Amino acid sequence: MRRRGFLVAGMAGSTLLAVAGWWAVSRRATTTALAPDGEIIVRAIVPAMLAGALPSGTAARANAIDETVVNVARAIGGLPPASRVELERLFALLSLPPARRAFANVASPWQEAPEAEITAFLDAWRDSGWALKRSAYDALHQLVIAAWYGNEASWARIGYPGPPVIGA
Repeated sequence: MRRRGFLVAGMAGSTLLAVAGWWAVSRRATTTALAPDGEIIVRAIVPAMLAGALPSGTAARANAIDETVVNVARAIGGLPPASRVELERLFALLSLPPARRAFANVASPWQEAPEAEITAFLDAWRDSGWALKRSAYDALHQLVIAAWYGNEASWARIGYPGPPVIGA
């Protein structure tokens, strides 16, 4: 890449991040830890990240996804303010259709995206040569996995009897 191309790419990336930051601030309609755009994205990635771990029944599966989204929001609420802002910016960036297509390679809106497409996005970010994408994947992965396995309802599926009772 030549110097001019590098400068243009850097300016374009900076502009896109600035727009995403503005978008996040302008759309902040709630005081919850997970803005509506973030909730939509988390709801879309939970089934892909927890493939095989979620219950198979439609109602039980929907309930498990709902509980996991709530627990992700709870976990984000417990993060330091700087980390919450970074996640908010990530969700704002991914909620913009051009950024969703360019960075996540997800063509459909998150609510309509096929699970296979979301899995491909997550796999690409996990294995990316770009450290920022790997870090974003790690953050999303840790939040979803902690939200799922921290929920007592998931323990029976993995044979975990729960924490030991001390002094009983």
